[in-house]
Amino acid sequence: MAIRQVREMGDDILRKQSKPLTKMTLRTKILIKDMLDTMYEANGVGLAAPQVGILKQVVVVDVGEGPYVLINPEIIEASGEQTGDEGCLSLPGKAGKVTRPNYVKVRCLNEDMEEVEYEGEELLARAFCHEIDHLKGILYADLVVGGLHDVEYEDEEE
Repeated sequence: MAIRQVREMGDDILRKQSKPLTKMTLRTKILIKDMLDTMYEANGVGLAAPQVGILKQVVVVDVGEGPYVLINPEIIEASGEQTGDEGCLSLPGKAGKVTRPNYVKVRCLNEDMEEVEYEGEELLARAFCHEIDHLKGILYADLVVGGLHDVEYEDEEE
């Protein structure tokens, strides 16, 4: 298990456009595994490659239904609206209200570089949108209405 350093707001790489992935390599497979490990270690529900310093269009998401790996993702359909608190591993300890679609359909490549489509509602739709924004250099803090606020975490018992 390799935990990668998560880049935090203020790091220039988080504001850059990610490049499409053209082929699956061993290095990319390791990146995906490391991203999943890093996301789970930090109790996150999503992580984009730029957050670990890699400007490639690779995203991992898991809202409790098992992991999704999205390569070169694009939102092809969106509907409805939801507003709720959002956080980010690149802005630790902060959250803010963001409005997102309540439903999205995403077209992307999977780990086998096969085209797939995923549909998500509520938290999964929010996570897809949030992570895909990272690939465009957009942080959720750019979309927050009313400003960021501190988040208090409950101590977990071992």
